[in-house]
Amino acid sequence: MRREQSQQRRPVESPGLPAKKPVGSLFLVGVPIGHPDDITIRGLAILSRVNVIATEDPIATQELLRHHNLSAVVTSYGPTRIKEKVAVLIHRLQQGTSVALVSDCGSPVISDPGSLLVAAAHKHTIPVYSIPGPSAVTTAIAASGFPAEAFHFYGNIPAPTGPGKHQLAIVLTHAEPTIFFCQPESCLAILETIAKTAPRRRVALACDLTFQNETLLKGTARHVSQLLKRIQTPHAVTMVVEGRNRVTAAKTGRRRPR
Repeated sequence: MRREQSQQRRPVESPGLPAKKPVGSLFLVGVPIGHPDDITIRGLAILSRVNVIATEDPIATQELLRHHNLSAVVTSYGPTRIKEKVAVLIHRLQQGTSVALVSDCGSPVISDPGSLLVAAAHKHTIPVYSIPGPSAVTTAIAASGFPAEAFHFYGNIPAPTGPGKHQLAIVLTHAEPTIFFCQPESCLAILETIAKTAPRRRVALACDLTFQNETLLKGTARHVSQLLKRIQTPHAVTMVVEGRNRVTAAKTGRRRPR
């Protein structure tokens, strides 16, 4: 009798063809916005074990790694030739390299070109993991005292001339608070424009968040501009502008529905 062929046949191996390497993973690691100890334990673990750290500012990243007694291969990501660097990193990820993307400070992809790499990773079915960490956006709105059930974020707003003036005009129409970054040299001009356009509108100026000289200035735009002139020029500024609804409710004496 012929033996019943109930067993599955073994796949025929092709000699000389290496097994396909699994793709690497892309990790988006939040780093401190100022104080170097404001990084999560998980974030440090990821940075210590990935093959490559792609960073907006290699010098700042190397300083952070030294502070935590870590060493790693660091490569530049930005601000120029972004598309070329994305292509190189995607190729390395496809070859099985694990990559961590960090910003110069805060959460990567927030107001920086990291989204291009993340979009390319999704396109090539490369796993992407976000490792949460500090953000100047949430830190500033929390400290401002303005309601934060909803808010707008605009990234960097330049001096109020041309596109900057148009963006600022839109900011002042929002019913909810608006957060944006501004260059220290542009702050006074932005505050003066707000003071002329919406003199009752309050702002909170978060200067050098988490640093030893951290300062929060709050009041009308005119008042805050006067306070800003009395302190040392900050290195980093996050501005929170009060929403229009709060001003209207205060002016008419009506309370907002809850």
